[in-house]
Amino acid sequence: MVTPHRNMLVRKLEGFGPLPDADRDLIEDLTQETRRVPAQSDIISEGQNPENVHLILDGLACRYKLVDSGHRQILAIFLPGEFCDLYIFILKQMDHSISTLTACDVVDIPREVIFRMLERPAIARALWWSTLVDEAILRERLVDIGRRPARVRVAHMLSEIYVRMQALGLTEGGSFDFRLTQTDIADALGLTNVSVNKVIMELRRDGILDVTNSRISVLNQDELQAIGQFSADYLHLS
Repeated sequence: MVTPHRNMLVRKLEGFGPLPDADRDLIEDLTQETRRVPAQSDIISEGQNPENVHLILDGLACRYKLVDSGHRQILAIFLPGEFCDLYIFILKQMDHSISTLTACDVVDIPREVIFRMLERPAIARALWWSTLVDEAILRERLVDIGRRPARVRVAHMLSEIYVRMQALGLTEGGSFDFRLTQTDIADALGLTNVSVNKVIMELRRDGILDVTNSRISVLNQDELQAIGQFSADYLHLS
């Protein structure tokens, strides 16, 4: 069994294919300097000038929009090793906000450094793959909100996050660190807190999930995926 690389960005990009040692070394050098951002804090807000690209090395973050009522719609959830806004620096201002969901270690990468990364063929291909997977995940969220009932939405999202965590080597014995609140889940799936709570309680009662503090244990992955009508094909992990 291959030991996962300790750098989370390397782990993420090698979901597409192995990187040459020189590319790994470059990524290591580029991700040395991090800053700790508290939970529920904007990394960058809508309307601001995006001078840097933001990479999450530890913790969970999200892309979101606020509507006139003050409600938040979460558009994407970012795991360790994931860019929040890889190509946004091309634009003059942000058309959405990026916020931490938990305390995060964030790397601010200048645009010229991204250009250097894109000059490396293996890294460039992996970044394209990563961007296409992000778009595929967004399409699934649109289907969730548009067509799937609450129980299916929650089971689908939990199945997806479990598989994404597993690909990064962040699961252990079927369990993973899951510090999202029910409000976070509701904001991502267009549900109420009451609906999310009801579904999670049902999944626990049926012996499919166990929730202890900030960890979720998937006791029956096949059943969870069946309820969520989930197939990992759109994550393109093969």
